Amino acid sequence: MPIFLGYMPVGMAFGVIAASVGFTVVQAVTCSATALAGAGQFIALSVMKAGGSLAAVLAATTIVNLRYVLFGATMSPYLKGLTLPRQAILAFTLTDETFAVNIADHRQGLSTGTAMAGVGFVAWCGWVLGTLIGASLGSLIGDPARFGVDFAMPAMFVALFVALAEDSRHVRIGIFAAVVALALPGLASLGIPIGSSSFIVIASITGATVGAIVYRDEEDSHPATTTPHHD
Repeated sequence: MPIFLGYMPVGMAFGVIAASVGFTVVQAVTCSATALAGAGQFIALSVMKAGGSLAAVLAATTIVNLRYVLFGATMSPYLKGLTLPRQAILAFTLTDETFAVNIADHRQGLSTGTAMAGVGFVAWCGWVLGTLIGASLGSLIGDPARFGVDFAMPAMFVALFVALAEDSRHVRIGIFAAVVALALPGLASLGIPIGSSSFIVIASITGATVGAIVYRDEEDSHPATTTPHHD
């Protein structure tokens, strides 16, 4: 439900912007229902508004969503018992937030393929319903940022991080990754511009790599808490 409530206002923001670009209500809702791409959908709208081609839209969305390759690789050990069609359904509903919830459930031994699909379905409903409201009532809502919508997603990520951090190691690695992400824009002043769509991927890989190196001895002594069991 926190994901549902978090997705609603952001989905409304997407619906409002989509309508302003020229999407009909049906087109906006269809986009959210078949993509569930979050930031990728906002990027697609901006490229379309700037007159970009279909190839440019697909390329921009692909770059923004590269982080899901990392998420999918992390989830793969838990999905080996599922058929390919079921894995495809779960892959469709994979977002930053559903990934965090499913990983947390797996750590507690509570998650199954059906439960993961349920998490994805609830998230999908929040996103699509929010888009429907935003696209339908866009003229009445106006600028959604004035309602604090911009803070909904960061607040959700903070809450998920607090719930997932098991010890001080996770907190330190999370803070380090955040510092890296916040520092990356500053590289532009040094003549090393990096697209904002790469911030999450770079910070995640850097944080995970540094954490694995710094805490290698501790991870080796507690393998059961960090890796799934394999027969």
